[in-house]
Amino acid sequence: MLLSDKGIKKALKAGEITLDPFNEEDLQPCSYDLHMDKHLLIFNRGKNSLIDVKEPMEDLMVEYEMDEDGYILHPREFILGNIVEITGVNEEYVGMLHGKSSLARIGLLIHATAGLLDPGNTLRLTLEMYNLSPLPIKLYPNMKIGQITFDRIDQRCERPYGTKGLGSKYQGDMKVRGSHMYENFNNEKK
Repeated sequence: MLLSDKGIKKALKAGEITLDPFNEEDLQPCSYDLHMDKHLLIFNRGKNSLIDVKEPMEDLMVEYEMDEDGYILHPREFILGNIVEITGVNEEYVGMLHGKSSLARIGLLIHATAGLLDPGNTLRLTLEMYNLSPLPIKLYPNMKIGQITFDRIDQRCERPYGTKGLGSKYQGDMKVRGSHMYENFNNEKK
């Protein structure tokens, strides 16, 4: 069942979920507003002409740190970022990242597919941002960028995120990282 504002506060107090920092003014009826961090990863087009998912991708993206002037996300551009808040759930909850309606209405997607905060993980969620608009969109550090909802699962999971053998590549990430898809193929070779 999706947590209400009162349910979010109760789960925070019980240590079942994490929102750090937590500000009451960011609490919505059944979600919590999240803010954009200043750290981004952008594609390194000068060094790459192909993405091979079986190969390490260390040079695929480069770090970019926004200042108060922000970052201009051009049409059809894809970048990675983080949220400011550290979010987490115990083995009985799942978190779901959602976009803000106001930003969707101008063509900004904040997660391509990976909006799930798995049971047992605590991290700064990764933003997978894409500009669908025909115009550039200017993004700023600390702006409201998304929201998270929390749902209690039917029972405590047996193997939370990070359990050996699950291939949990992004356990506890505090700074945006690029894809580690190649590790799936490396594990198959062993």
